[in-house]
Amino acid sequence: MNKSRALATIPLMLALAGCNLAPAYNRPPASIPSSFKEAPGWRAAAPADAVAKGQWWLLFDDAVLNDLEARVAINNQNVAAAAAAYAQARATVREARAAFFPTVDLSVGATRAGSFGRGTTTIIGGGTTVNSGNNGSRRYSVSIGASWEPDLWGRIGNTVSQQRALAQASQADLANATLSAQGELALDYVQLRGIEQQKAILDATVAAYARALTITNNRYNQGVVARVDVLQAQTQLDSARANAADLERQRALFEHAIAVLVGENPSSFTLAAAPWRPTVPDVPGTIPSALLERRPDIAAAERRVAAANAAIGIERAAFFPTLGLSGDIGTQSSRLGSLFSAASSIWSLGLTGALTLLDFGGRAARVAEARAAYDQAVANYRQTVLLAFQQVEDELAAARILAYVSQQRASAATAANRVEALTQNQYLAGQIAYSDVIVAQATALQARETEAAAMVDRQAAAVSLIQAIGGSWQSAPAAAQLPPSR
Repeated sequence: MNKSRALATIPLMLALAGCNLAPAYNRPPASIPSSFKEAPGWRAAAPADAVAKGQWWLLFDDAVLNDLEARVAINNQNVAAAAAAYAQARATVREARAAFFPTVDLSVGATRAGSFGRGTTTIIGGGTTVNSGNNGSRRYSVSIGASWEPDLWGRIGNTVSQQRALAQASQADLANATLSAQGELALDYVQLRGIEQQKAILDATVAAYARALTITNNRYNQGVVARVDVLQAQTQLDSARANAADLERQRALFEHAIAVLVGENPSSFTLAAAPWRPTVPDVPGTIPSALLERRPDIAAAERRVAAANAAIGIERAAFFPTLGLSGDIGTQSSRLGSLFSAASSIWSLGLTGALTLLDFGGRAARVAEARAAYDQAVANYRQTVLLAFQQVEDELAAARILAYVSQQRASAATAANRVEALTQNQYLAGQIAYSDVIVAQATALQARETEAAAMVDRQAAAVSLIQAIGGSWQSAPAAAQLPPSR
């Protein structure tokens, strides 16, 4: 083939380039209800103009939590690993896109050859025999070569599409890792503050038990009560002190977990105690169909379906021939001064083609494998959607029911505190035994602790609900919140 005919094939290659053998892609359908069962009146809302999209933790109105959350996206190592994976995926897209263009190489060489005797020497590379003698012979060369494989059947294009979809999935993985770390931090933080509140309750209880022990000792010394009353009071006081110490252990575990989440060494991280803020924010609502756009894990699963779809086209392209165009221009000479003269220049242009004729079903098997991988990705996507709706329904139910539970716990704590005060007065009046006082005190302590725990559960449910709906929201003109407790 001469040069003009080879060049004439280029427009034909460009015309064939762009054929796409991948199936037309549409997002797989998923069953989407019209409303959430656990909150049928829940609709999109704008919780506060001052809360930016994504900064959901501002709803808790806690400056310490705000500072910790800001550090997660920067210092958390799981988030950093996800960010690096996303950067790697973006680089892979650029690498795949580079296959659309020719590869250009430059090569230079210098050769000197001679013999040990007085004979002649054959210069390697040109097949030329020269009388070099003992001084040897020199040869210099410079060449620029290019090679290009036109994307006749869309293999390169589908590879780029596949890698781009995987990069988008990696970006969604980064968002999901960030949301997960921020949510875990918020959960640990409200648990830690809840433990501090329980510790404050126990400290006050220990002080009250110590006063009760003193009073019982005095009454025993006066011969009013039996020794058993003193022992019971001492037992109750020691048990309360032990429980308070165990709360310190639990707080330390949450503090260490928070340190890791913000990327610090637990040995050098300290979170100061702070007054308890029993804030339960109104979580902004969303409609079920918007969940597919808001949840980063759903977005990642859908992008992997798109990547699997492109992989089918990549494997289909193996049934068709591949063509390559190569060209080379260069010069060589035995003298450096005449290296770039016209007489020393050479060029070449080539066209190659290849087609697999028989592979005993290997290509068909790879296409079948790609189709099965696509079906798997679709199933994973639909499962992710189902789990997302399960999580939202779970947390909506939790938010609704825990609001009622917290109300009842507060009422029970108020009643138990009154019973404790009455029984102490009755005991001092000699109307009841000290065992009745102990029962009332234990009941009141448990009621106060469960009241605090119920509030922590409500805060944790709010965090989990925010995570379940994707951790962010768009501003909306109407503001509808969770429906009232049923």
